[in-house]
Amino acid sequence: MTWNNFIFFAIGTLTFWSAGCYMAWKKKYHTESLWIFAAGILLLLSFILGLGIFLQRPPIRTMGETRLLYSFFTAVIGWLIFLRRKYAWLLSLTATIASLFIIINLVTPQIHNQALIPALQSIWFIPHVVVYMLSYALMGCALIFLLYGSISRFREHRLQIAVIADNLVYTGTALLTTGMLLGAIWAKQAWGHYWTWDPKETWAALTWLSYICYIHVRHRYPFRYKSATIILTLSFLFLQICWYGIHYLPAAMKSIHTYHTP
Repeated sequence: MTWNNFIFFAIGTLTFWSAGCYMAWKKKYHTESLWIFAAGILLLLSFILGLGIFLQRPPIRTMGETRLLYSFFTAVIGWLIFLRRKYAWLLSLTATIASLFIIINLVTPQIHNQALIPALQSIWFIPHVVVYMLSYALMGCALIFLLYGSISRFREHRLQIAVIADNLVYTGTALLTTGMLLGAIWAKQAWGHYWTWDPKETWAALTWLSYICYIHVRHRYPFRYKSATIILTLSFLFLQICWYGIHYLPAAMKSIHTYHTP
């Protein structure tokens, strides 16, 4: 299975997700919406696995491949929360974000065939990326929750949503920390050092610190939703810069973490 087949899987996945989200708003079709949405997730997973078999390696080493993983994790998280909380709005928003990254892969096919540098062939790179992508997806869902909660007029509802967002951030931060540690081990094996304050590493540290700041604010001032929302929004912005935005910054031109070919 190659990227040439992706359009068929993408269309199928987006169709299932759209139908699942539509039925999620019809409360009497809760079970049906779960199954339909899950079908889209499984279809995307089948392509990821098939692509990995074709490439003879885990498909996590280019931007296009990591976007697939991000879409998959985001959809799974939205589905799991919907399974328990029955929040149709969350399922719809997570599906929208996951779909956006799938569409980006459809319109930018050039990133699928990037040459891989030897450093990316390290065994430590695999868990580093997988853990990071899962943490990124959790942070994205947490931001959706908090933004929605910030516009709620009911304090009790806002508090309930904020608690869920906090739990997502706690888990995401733990995974972010694990990903940084795995990345340090990978860097030591690939380049001979754990940390060099490379632009991407600097943004990774800044992202991690911003989420730690969010956790501190939420514990210190649990009812300051506006401040928490601003911090979480900035943290997610830093995360996006760390993930792919760094490649467009002048300072990253000589970065050891710039893998794409010109």
